[in-house]
Amino acid sequence: MPNMQVKKTAMPTQSAEERARNFDEVTLGYTETDAINEATRCLHCKNRPCVSGCPVAIDIPDFIAEVAVGNFDGAYDVISKASSLPAVCGRVCPQETQCEAKCVRGIKGEPVGIGRLERFVADRHNEKKHEIKKPVPNGHSVAVVGSGPSGLTCAGELARMGYAVTVFEALHTAGGVLVYGIPEFRLPKSIVSLEIENLRALGVKIETNMVIGRVLTVDDLLADGFECVFIGTGVGLPKFMNIPGESCNGVFSANEFLTRVNLMGAYRDGADTPVMHAKHVAVVGGGNVAMDAARCALRLGADDVTIVYRRGEEELPARREEVEHAKEEGVAFRLLTNPVEIIGDEKRAVRAIRCVKMELGEPDASGRRRPVEVKGSEFELPVDCVIMALGTSPNPLIKSTTDGLDTERWGGIVADENGATSRPAVYAGGDAVTGAATVILAMGAGKSAARAIDEYIRNK
Repeated sequence: MPNMQVKKTAMPTQSAEERARNFDEVTLGYTETDAINEATRCLHCKNRPCVSGCPVAIDIPDFIAEVAVGNFDGAYDVISKASSLPAVCGRVCPQETQCEAKCVRGIKGEPVGIGRLERFVADRHNEKKHEIKKPVPNGHSVAVVGSGPSGLTCAGELARMGYAVTVFEALHTAGGVLVYGIPEFRLPKSIVSLEIENLRALGVKIETNMVIGRVLTVDDLLADGFECVFIGTGVGLPKFMNIPGESCNGVFSANEFLTRVNLMGAYRDGADTPVMHAKHVAVVGGGNVAMDAARCALRLGADDVTIVYRRGEEELPARREEVEHAKEEGVAFRLLTNPVEIIGDEKRAVRAIRCVKMELGEPDASGRRRPVEVKGSEFELPVDCVIMALGTSPNPLIKSTTDGLDTERWGGIVADENGATSRPAVYAGGDAVTGAATVILAMGAGKSAARAIDEYIRNK
């Protein structure tokens, strides 16, 4: 009989007071007892609605059934047939809007904790050493540009088919947004490193410090013998508000701030690439990146950190869990508030932001109610640091150095549902095509492109 408890099995978590001052992982993971207890909540529906909500189509009821009987290795085997990065996805995927959103148990209670179980299974697997057998080479080679979720997934899928795959990464460490964008307390870098080593064990080569478009072009890669190129370069170009004072000292893009903290280890004493340890921080934006930046600033020793967002709480695009964790840790929220100027002192160091209050009007093209300024509502918020977390767009380097590659007006690469671009033998996927989205959607794109690349090469 299934376990009919209404709520998910609680996730062990560091206390808010403790975690707000360290970079250790916030959630501690299920115990074996927790995992089995949660797995027995699954009803094993015949139509398996949760699977349709997973961008990489993991056989969710099947892996949960293995957890329920304590066969954790069997559960991992089920997951790994569909996902190359289960320990990552179990931590950062928005399951609440994907697989768990379709879980029948969510109709009269909380859905099964699918993400928590995926993380448990992956972590349990990674505790032990496992021999990874290299597939038989098929004599074909593919280049992958970018080592984020879409690139790593595409590389892994192709490697399992026997392709010789080389991944080219612009930064000095592989992992893309997984290492530069997501903080240690949400996704430990050791987890990312282990997943990447698993890909290396499959035979995937990874070359870092390789800026494609500068060191080599896409055409160079095709000329050098790679039969296809997959572009998974993400969206690394930050956006700003273009308001007065944005050039003041103490204004950061969230990209720069998080890269210094996450990739360069700026939170450690004596870091080679330090970051400003401000005392009064405003983070402009309401997405996951804004929550990450705010929570990092708090851990760096800020006395107060405030999220400034022009819409209301219901419109916050960040995951509910991340918003709640931020609130528990002491991050303040100034909602229905919009900056109009950053004010500097005589040395052009930030001393305040001038804001106006907003109210929600009629829906805009996105379906969300448009924020409208409340006249006469201007006020100043004293701060010494402002972090702009307003979204990102693709770096134009690939576009500008690849003839015949069609792109959208906003810079994204034009690709079909299988990742095929306007250039033969060139495929693309993830944020470089869709704009900023989720890790799992990028992985789904990498997986689809790998199948399409395989079909293209076999039929060539």
